[in-house]
Amino acid sequence: MTNALAEAYSTAIRGMANNAPRALVRRALIEAEDLDPSLDASEDRMREYVAAAATNDPLRRALHLNIARWDNAPEDSNPWTNQTPANSEERRATIMAALGLSELTAKEFAQHFPITHQSGPTVIASPWDPWYSDEIQRDRAFYWTHYENYLREGRGWSEGSIHDLDRATNHVVERLIDPARPKPGQTKGLVVGYVQSGKTANFTGVIAKAIDAGYRLIIVMTGTTNMLREQTQRRLDMELVGRENVLRGADESDETARQRVDYLDDEDWAKGRFVGHGVRPSEVGRPDIHRMTTRDFDYRKLQQGLPALEFERRDRTKPLWHPENLYTSDARLIIVKKNSSVLNNMVKDLKTTGDRLGDIPALIIDDESDQASINTTDPKTWTAENKKRTAINRHISNLIRMLPRAQYVGYTATPFANVFVDPHDVEDIFPKDYLIALERPLGYMGASDFHDMDSSIQDDEKTFANSAEKAHLRIPDARNNDKDAEEERQLQTALDSFVLAGAIKLFRQEIDPEKYSRPFRHHTMLVHETMRKDGHRSRADAIRDKWRTGGYLTGSALSRLRTLYTEDFAPVTDALKFGDPMPSSFDELAPYISRVARRIAPNGAPVLIVNSEKDIEQEELDFDKRPIWRILVGGNKLARGFTIEGLTVTYYSRNAGHAEALMQMGRWFGFRPGYRDLVRLFITAPVRNALEAACWDEEDFRAELRQYAAMVDGRPTVTPEDVQPLVSRHGLRPTAPNKMQNAELVERRTLSKEPSSGYPAINNQALLDANIDACIPLLLAAKTSVQFPTAGRPFDALTGLVTHEQMVEVLKRLTWKEPKHFAADLAWIATLPDDVLREWQIVMPQQKNRTKVNIRGVGKYSIHGRMVDPNGHIRGNAESLHRTACDLQVASTEHTGFALLYPVIDKTTTGDEIADDGYPQGVVMALSLRLPRAAAPKDRNPLVYRVKNRAMPKYAIVDTD
Repeated sequence: MTNALAEAYSTAIRGMANNAPRALVRRALIEAEDLDPSLDASEDRMREYVAAAATNDPLRRALHLNIARWDNAPEDSNPWTNQTPANSEERRATIMAALGLSELTAKEFAQHFPITHQSGPTVIASPWDPWYSDEIQRDRAFYWTHYENYLREGRGWSEGSIHDLDRATNHVVERLIDPARPKPGQTKGLVVGYVQSGKTANFTGVIAKAIDAGYRLIIVMTGTTNMLREQTQRRLDMELVGRENVLRGADESDETARQRVDYLDDEDWAKGRFVGHGVRPSEVGRPDIHRMTTRDFDYRKLQQGLPALEFERRDRTKPLWHPENLYTSDARLIIVKKNSSVLNNMVKDLKTTGDRLGDIPALIIDDESDQASINTTDPKTWTAENKKRTAINRHISNLIRMLPRAQYVGYTATPFANVFVDPHDVEDIFPKDYLIALERPLGYMGASDFHDMDSSIQDDEKTFANSAEKAHLRIPDARNNDKDAEEERQLQTALDSFVLAGAIKLFRQEIDPEKYSRPFRHHTMLVHETMRKDGHRSRADAIRDKWRTGGYLTGSALSRLRTLYTEDFAPVTDALKFGDPMPSSFDELAPYISRVARRIAPNGAPVLIVNSEKDIEQEELDFDKRPIWRILVGGNKLARGFTIEGLTVTYYSRNAGHAEALMQMGRWFGFRPGYRDLVRLFITAPVRNALEAACWDEEDFRAELRQYAAMVDGRPTVTPEDVQPLVSRHGLRPTAPNKMQNAELVERRTLSKEPSSGYPAINNQALLDANIDACIPLLLAAKTSVQFPTAGRPFDALTGLVTHEQMVEVLKRLTWKEPKHFAADLAWIATLPDDVLREWQIVMPQQKNRTKVNIRGVGKYSIHGRMVDPNGHIRGNAESLHRTACDLQVASTEHTGFALLYPVIDKTTTGDEIADDGYPQGVVMALSLRLPRAAAPKDRNPLVYRVKNRAMPKYAIVDTD
């Protein structure tokens, strides 16, 4: 009975997929009548079933996924929403009413299927021709449906995460050209994710939907190493291509099949974990996927032209893109690394194919698109007839020129280089059509999980519960003058942490094998301190020596590990409260230590060196074929897109360098299911500071993009070509010193202003003093001590009012690290009339039991510690609690702006070092502004530009004279 009830409602809810919500119970009753006329399929019985069902129950999953889609459906294209905002209580009430469900059921659903308050990806796009309709998504979803099911069943993804991926991939696919459109067309876009955050899942979903929609040539360009290409090939084969397309009719029990099938020795293949379609797709009218590359073999020049790349056409008189041919032809998948000879072979073969290249709907995925793909030749050497290109960029340019129906999608976590590609070059990879910044996914460990980016808590008040750095980062003790001895102590602690974390994993796995066995299959430690191969060998030798003398098998390490457990691991886990089990004491954990040691070093060899050297005699690093419990020593091969499975401890002692390269070395970012509390990062203070600065740059850039993503009358207010002039605000510059952007940003008309690191350097005391003097009117106004209201607990603050005219005068007197940093913001604010913006509420958050400093004799104020970036500029960002509180207040006022004012100082400075004579050194007056909605521009255009040369587009690069 129960199964029939679930089946009836599941069928009813699936029938509404990609459609408006309709009367659910009535449709379920019709289904139930066919299944069992005596079945009680009432709303009450359904509600009771959902309340008692497990989270992975098929009916609960179907309800969750569809409700999430309806929650997030755009108002403009869905009349049933009645213009209710997405992901709001009003929208949910509309859905429940459309489903015909009672208030009691609505409350039950709210408990099990809460409204997500994530806003979705940020999309900056040029206008496009809509074609990817609900009907196409519903009727052509073969590979997407199987991929969706794989993520649910094979990877354990929640319905909410699957919905987020569905939504994000739709944003990409809908901006491609309709593959069946008679007129050729190209699009170029960029998808920006976070380091190790699931970009591969996104482009796998995009490929699945693109093949379903009619794209027939898929080229995936990975990074520059074989390891990354092989990892990407296997993942796409396992999660998208599937067993039937890999086998292509071969009998895997036949010995000759071993020469054709590259996964017969793969554990996941043997255990049935590769996705299965149940049938050869072509047998049910869907496209097969022909692999032109395999896990072990990159693209090789094909013999006798390209018969394998010649597409089937039912009607030879019509082109491939014609619907009669397109939907009966198979897809070709090529996965290549960015290697000049490999790409050259592929380009040459495409030129000799018998098919007209202009007829092939093609999708080019460029993973790590800021690596090797960018043209880095000196623009001074270019001529109008000959634009010199780097080798990889030249091959990509050739592909784009050869394939008039090619759609280029770049993926990266560090987008600045891509944004500065020349948009005027039609054969280059500037994302002219769209730039999509993905949300931070649920369960992801990113910058805010390792850095105290939004906290002013003093070091002596930090705990494992309130400080991400204290919980996960281990910094060398600056008080130890013997740097070599301190480095050795750090390395020993890192090894001990690796062993201890492994023991805790084994303990958890024995308690709940079903939950922990898969995420704990691998357990790794990364050691990175140099790019030099001889440095890898010497460090590996040092680790082997420490391992031999570490006492992990003899028991002499137990005292050391007991201290580490009781002072570090046990209290961190208790403070973070993720809910994973822990031993009641170290004595309960001690028996696992020797087991871990034997697993890490079964033959006394705990280390794998991972670089390009060929003469190292050691086992292969292959996460697919067997469990890896090892210490990995290496450089570039362990960066840039390569996923180090099971990474738990990182020892990174390399000097801080280019921020972008440093971010790409951040393999410790990612998903750590069941062991987030065990992750440890051993780095130096300079590396910590450089990483945090890089993370702030990216977060600031994302926050700025979010402000420009609004649509007006269904059209974008900002397009990718507008982004280039904005990037210079983040410290980047285009091309040569004698060049500039043709566009000058003259007004930035956004309702929130966060100048962040735009203040003068902390060693420029004259400018800091001038800014303090400029802020005196604000200090004089903020005399009232209040408990400032928030959505939760209020905070102490000094507040007061100034007129709009007074605030503008203060802003005009402020000095920035660069004159233009705040100029466009101020230019707009100064034009706002009194009937729009009448006054400003000054809010100065105060901290109890903290150092307060005398400023010019006006009063004593709390000093807020902030990080200083490598260039000596302080990060003056407001705290999220204070920003949110001001956002709530400004939303309820009509003509009042809110200004958060913080005297901030290098967070490493102690209270004793701050002078109390009214003239403190190194204090930066940091502001965060919130303007009322009445100030929003009437045309809703957030940016106003002035162009230097009206005959050229604003993104062009022109001479400065």
